[in-house]
Amino acid sequence: MILITGATGTIGSEIVRQLVARGEQVRAVTRDPAQAQLPAGVEVVRGDYHDPASIAAAAKGVDAAFIVGILGPEYVDVDHTLITTARDAGVRRIVKLSAIGTGEEQVGRIGAWHLPGEQAARESGVDWTILRPSSFASNTLSWADAIRNGQPVPSMTGSGQQGVVDPRDVSAVATAALLSSDHAGQIYTLTGPDLLTSADQVAVLAEVLGQPLEVVDVPNEAAREHMRAAGMSEAFIDGALAGQEYVRTGGNAIVTDDLRRALGRAPRTYTEWAADHAALFREAPTSASRGRGTIA
Repeated sequence: MILITGATGTIGSEIVRQLVARGEQVRAVTRDPAQAQLPAGVEVVRGDYHDPASIAAAAKGVDAAFIVGILGPEYVDVDHTLITTARDAGVRRIVKLSAIGTGEEQVGRIGAWHLPGEQAARESGVDWTILRPSSFASNTLSWADAIRNGQPVPSMTGSGQQGVVDPRDVSAVATAALLSSDHAGQIYTLTGPDLLTSADQVAVLAEVLGQPLEVVDVPNEAAREHMRAAGMSEAFIDGALAGQEYVRTGGNAIVTDDLRRALGRAPRTYTEWAADHAALFREAPTSASRGRGTIA
């Protein structure tokens, strides 16, 4: 039995799909099982990150667990609790979703948000694998409304380049690590094959969608006000803006061979991802897709 936390998120839902396709037994954790739309045969259970007893119950009889917490300074201890609770329940293999740049001082405070979880995994006494993906290709779905409405695409990273990675590839590495001890003790920094700016990604979307698209740089203060209006805390906003500045100044211009090393194949390109998801930029989101995160 394999336990997937964050099972309705971007990475978790794809791991579930890949495991089911392999015929594996999957237990998916979600706060609201009645609303979960997951493949047939998946055991869906309730689990609340702020209720360790619910996680312990979900982890009973589980061999391997995928752990994804909640991003933000208020939640830095969530991963630690998830991992120790899963281990104490008998889980013997843990795959922890982290982020590129974790532990690097130049990234700012956001670079420390995953550290307690990484430390808990390394000190768990069981097989562990840590995944540090770069920016997800799916993050650009946040531009979909602007594209549908004929507005410029907002960019907060200027000319900063990133090794944009397809979430399906991140999920494939997680799946491999959940199923085999071959990846135990590894920290994989997962990137796509190319360094891309926001403008580069917009150009790809323009080609795929067959329509002209523009990019507009968003000043930090405008971004701050937008995040405040969305109800984000000042600590989260400060960390997020520091991370965007790190990208803007070239700090995240990194491409690695870790994905090929883990899977034995090249990573997908952003062009491949955009072609496969073009419809999502043309059509309004459905109730099934609305609310899916870009982190989990």
